[in-house]
Amino acid sequence: MIAYRTGNDLNLDAVIELYRASTLGERRPVGDRERMRLMLQNANLVVTAWDGGQLVGIARSISDFSYATYLSDLAVRLSHQRVGIGRELIRRTRELGGPATVILLSAPNAVNYYPHIGMTQHPSAWILREEETLRQSIH
Repeated sequence: MIAYRTGNDLNLDAVIELYRASTLGERRPVGDRERMRLMLQNANLVVTAWDGGQLVGIARSISDFSYATYLSDLAVRLSHQRVGIGRELIRRTRELGGPATVILLSAPNAVNYYPHIGMTQHPSAWILREEETLRQSIH
């Protein structure tokens, strides 16, 4: 039986281990404990899934609880995938985020998952990575 909890007061080592066990660790700074700590600490909407005492899933978001909830991390332990945990984490995130639109950027391997659960792809998302700089616009 999977239990769900809300809040970001979590053991950092358990969170990092979950990211690694879900493959999200390949795209997150799991080797930088301070950055991971800040990512967790500054998220204002975190929903977790637990199998007994083991952390098996996390949805880490930033929300204004009225217009937009950015679901920045959705991770489910590989051993617990394909049983509805990710869908439930998103459902609870949406419910707790109020009347906000849930927005996320998909990992390449998960791009086919989101339409399967009823999410709509947005054609004009843009990102500015930390190593990139803004260019002067031409008017």
